[in-house]
Amino acid sequence: MHNSFLTHDIKNSFAHTGRLRASINVGNPILAKRGGDNVGGVSVDLAQAFGDALGVEVEFKVFESARESVQAVSNNNADIGFFAIDPLRANEIAFTPPYVLIEGSYLVAENSALTSNHEVDAPGMRLVVGAGSAYDLFLSREIKHAEIIRSATSPTVVDTYVDISADVAAGVKQQLEADSQRLGGLRLLPGNFMVIRQAMGCSKSLPEAALRFLRDFIEAKKRSGYVGESLITNRIDGATVAPPDGQ
Repeated sequence: MHNSFLTHDIKNSFAHTGRLRASINVGNPILAKRGGDNVGGVSVDLAQAFGDALGVEVEFKVFESARESVQAVSNNNADIGFFAIDPLRANEIAFTPPYVLIEGSYLVAENSALTSNHEVDAPGMRLVVGAGSAYDLFLSREIKHAEIIRSATSPTVVDTYVDISADVAAGVKQQLEADSQRLGGLRLLPGNFMVIRQAMGCSKSLPEAALRFLRDFIEAKKRSGYVGESLITNRIDGATVAPPDGQ
């Protein structure tokens, strides 16, 4: 199934508690979402498949934001997670190659004078983004003139944007589209301001053999069509399967 061979040491590296503790972020609906008492999505499917590959049960630890999900793995409260690749997070998290690519977009009022992404970074503009999200990390580096305002989580971005009468909301394209339909009077700017590379991640302290096993696992799941089938099964539009590593 993968190029790496499962050993006791690798299994213990990921499941030293006897189970695989998977950190799941429901703040990004492309990756996971709640359904009653359950949680589902492509990240949940991959976590279960990785547990199967290790031969252990999976314990899901569900969080409302990417920031909390990252902290769970960084603090050893979870063994694996599903995160956008970002250089700041890479200080503590070892990433696999990406498994899906997701667009980040801007949302504005229908009567806004803004017509393109490059117009957003201007003096006096107020831009709302989910605190600690990949979009927040990226925009904090890239935005030079606009004021960044952080909502508690990515799903609350548009409500915060409306509540404070901000100029722009930033986030997952599909979440913004859904909020636009829910509230009305809003529109997306054309294109995207970034493409997120979504990956599996674990603590950088794990042995190289374990990291290689996780990387090989995700590459195998892309090649086999598993990731693409999961996107279809979970009715996810707007995310594409990442190409094989190195392409």
